[in-house]
Amino acid sequence: MSELKIQHILTLAELFTKGARYNFVPITTSSLGKSIRKSQQAASKHLMELEANGYVERLRSGRKVSVRITTKGHAEMIKISSVLKSSLESIPAYLEFKGTISSGMGEGAYYMSMKGYTKQFKTKLGYIPFPGTLNVKLKDKESIEAKRSLDAYDAIMVDGFSDGKRTYGWVKCYPAKVNNIDVALILLERTHHDDSIIELISKANIKKVAKLSTGSKITIRVPVSMKSNRD
Repeated sequence: MSELKIQHILTLAELFTKGARYNFVPITTSSLGKSIRKSQQAASKHLMELEANGYVERLRSGRKVSVRITTKGHAEMIKISSVLKSSLESIPAYLEFKGTISSGMGEGAYYMSMKGYTKQFKTKLGYIPFPGTLNVKLKDKESIEAKRSLDAYDAIMVDGFSDGKRTYGWVKCYPAKVNNIDVALILLERTHHDDSIIELISKANIKKVAKLSTGSKITIRVPVSMKSNRD
């Protein structure tokens, strides 16, 4: 029993768009080739192979040809659609970041202690973070790409605010784990860090509790879920 070849999927998809699932529709191999960005000869070969394997039927009337997708062809495309849908909608259980602890400039302690943030942290995270952020220098491209992909996943949003003199940006919080310690990886609307640095906050002093120091290697795992449609 022949399986549907990869190069034929686009051809069948084009036939679906032309209404060939239930009805014989007239088609020329030149127009089909143009639609699937193949030569007329390639399109003709596709149709012959699809017919030979029972995925389509063809009717000829003189030089005119009409095509209909068979039940077998339809079933095979449904199977492929299901696999693709499952693959596209699947997400990893967590994103993993590997890096080393780096020293910061002390700005995190100032900003994370501001009332405009601490009130929201208390409500949304359930705690007021230890003053300051733990900076982690990501060590590989995979971790940097993982950081860039975070925006596709749900986050706890801490809104920006104004103190009457200046405005402060939002903070996106992603609950995470470091050595089984609960932390939050944060993304800031305004930051001087590049994509190679991530910042962590926690209820406790992460360095002290995890017995870490500047230069220590750590792994951060962030459980993720896709953003809901309402976003």
